[in-house]
Amino acid sequence: MLLERFEDRGLAHYSYAVACPAAGKMAVIDPRRDVDIYLEFARDRNLEIVYVLETHIHADYASGAWELAHRSGAELWLSAYDTGEIYEVTFPHHELGEGDELVIGSLRIQPLHTPGHTPEHLSFLLYDTTRSAEIPLLMFSGDFLFVGSLGRPDLLGEEAKHELAVQLYTSVREKLEGLPDGLEIYPAHGAGSMCGAGMSSRPTSTLGFERMTNPYLQKDLSCEAFVEKILSTVPPFPPYYRRMKELNAQGPALLNGLPGREALEVSRFRQLVEDGHTVIDLRDQLSFGAGHIPGALGIGAGTDLSTWAAWVVPYDTPLLLVSPDVTTVEAAVRALVRVGLDQIAGYLDGGIESWIRAGYSLQATPQISPPDLYRRLQQGEAICVLDVRSDAEWHSGHIPGALHIMGGELMHRLSEIPAGSTPLAVVCASGYRSTVAVSVLERAGVHPLLHVTGGMNAWRQAGLPLSYE
Repeated sequence: MLLERFEDRGLAHYSYAVACPAAGKMAVIDPRRDVDIYLEFARDRNLEIVYVLETHIHADYASGAWELAHRSGAELWLSAYDTGEIYEVTFPHHELGEGDELVIGSLRIQPLHTPGHTPEHLSFLLYDTTRSAEIPLLMFSGDFLFVGSLGRPDLLGEEAKHELAVQLYTSVREKLEGLPDGLEIYPAHGAGSMCGAGMSSRPTSTLGFERMTNPYLQKDLSCEAFVEKILSTVPPFPPYYRRMKELNAQGPALLNGLPGREALEVSRFRQLVEDGHTVIDLRDQLSFGAGHIPGALGIGAGTDLSTWAAWVVPYDTPLLLVSPDVTTVEAAVRALVRVGLDQIAGYLDGGIESWIRAGYSLQATPQISPPDLYRRLQQGEAICVLDVRSDAEWHSGHIPGALHIMGGELMHRLSEIPAGSTPLAVVCASGYRSTVAVSVLERAGVHPLLHVTGGMNAWRQAGLPLSYE
């Protein structure tokens, strides 16, 4: 047996390839959108992808299942339990339910219906018959069972979350019953994902260890206590989750390769900006603050790009990229298509320097260091501080008198931003998220703005006072 885990650190997403080398056949579970990684893996090992499987209709990323099945010729097998649900798959596929099985040489895959995170959710038991035909070796648990946690049951809204939480409790009690302690658990997400609370940073576990340590698998937990516990710990609900559910139910558009890798001459780029394309500036916080194309979103390249682009980038306009270098473009395109942002027209040839040489206008964001901000506040200067970190970070200590709005929620809470001419100093932990927030506020017409360089990390290092109220 050959088993490979593929990790997308930005979305804390795991997908898997499992193969029987003797048979030359392979299956892929929960693939991401840019599927060339699976095609290359199979080709390099002389394997044929025969099955593409999904545990459920995902909410946090754009699925690559339809794309991979199309490009590889593999059979696409999805849950048979979505019929009549709010989200129902509408593109061609084979239906898979309990009692069915898929065979890959000496390997056998059996689905378990494990609803709760979503109504249609499947987990997959894998049997390696060269070792045992009766005892499963491992479970691909999707968003049902995580290392240290379970999937959140509130994705379908307030009216459905209680019933889904009860279903999740039932899945834990009934579907895991009788499975061996040695069963290896391979979830679809790890720490950093908002598909559940309190996930461990360890990518795998065993069912026995989870039975002993996972707070939701404790035998003395009643259904009522379970429902109250899991609903009280769900992370913030990103609005884009609904878009991802709709996209994955309908089937994301086929890419047949990555978009957006065309270098656009500066005059053409400017014309597209004037035509309404949205600019994503991938540079760091200081470079963005020093000068950027007016209206650009400042979302720095790196592991957080997918998440923050999904929060703040409009889905109804084509996109343009400003990159610090050409090598950053492909990674950025991959990050964007993984959250369904496919309309990428290209990137600015020559970077921001070509825009400057052409004499086109720039917008700058004034920067302020934590000591300078503290000094001006102590002198009684009217400055409103906006902290865009998470609730947990806020409660761990914040600037006295600051306003708190988590950065991803800004567009929906603009009415809470003080109006008038008082400067708004935006801060996060290090400066990445506050740069995103500043660019969102600029596009919304909020001014004057200040960006707190180095964020709360620099504030703490300077020994400046904190409030915990």
